[in-house]
Amino acid sequence: MIVKAGNGHPGGDMSSADILAALYFGVLRFDPKKPLDPGRDRFVMSKGHCSGAFYSALAMAGFFPEADLASYMKPLSKLNAHPCSAYLPGVETSTGPLGHGMPVAVGMAIAAQIDNAPYRVFVLTGDGEQQEGSNWEAGMTAGHRKLSNLTLIIDRNRLQQGARTEDTVGLEPLADKWRAFGWDVEEIDGHDHAQLLRVLAAPATPRHKPLCVIANTTKGRGVSFMCDQAKWHHGVPDAAQFATAMKELEA
Repeated sequence: MIVKAGNGHPGGDMSSADILAALYFGVLRFDPKKPLDPGRDRFVMSKGHCSGAFYSALAMAGFFPEADLASYMKPLSKLNAHPCSAYLPGVETSTGPLGHGMPVAVGMAIAAQIDNAPYRVFVLTGDGEQQEGSNWEAGMTAGHRKLSNLTLIIDRNRLQQGARTEDTVGLEPLADKWRAFGWDVEEIDGHDHAQLLRVLAAPATPRHKPLCVIANTTKGRGVSFMCDQAKWHHGVPDAAQFATAMKELEA
């Protein structure tokens, strides 16, 4: 998709792919034929620049034909560089500007709490995105309201555009910060499907707090020349790199 479009964010796509696979094929309750079903679980892709992985998950889950992925970022395509809820079923809210998805997810969780509705809300953010203050304002509200129906997943690949997160604005001790805001915290391997399913599919009812899952990942996972490289936050593989990447991913 990225090679055909001539644009994209492959590093973050690859770090979040296993998280999205676990969510869409093992955790979230939804019917792609009824994308606005009031009882559906909500998922907010706050790191909207990683739309390639997100659209792939939506297509494979049946929200739209997989053939549509070929139109990624093309003129008049519904598959924008950043997800737009007006264009595609399964996109709960438009995202792209970082720090916006988390507050929206908190609002969804509050609505469920007020209505005593059974659906759960999940939101995926990047770790560089944690430097946006809106996440912490929303997190403080969620902790205060004890939104046990809310799960925040942080794609902790330790890289952001141009540099490492800890060299840009240090996040550690990240787990302690979220606990201080009134959240339960789980730290897991974000590429281990068993760990992802154990934590994300666990019932929310025993908890009395929102849950923050720090998913330790590798930017560019699965592609040797992209792994843990800040320069692949965004970029397009050339023909030789594309051939190498596909060979490694298919191995």
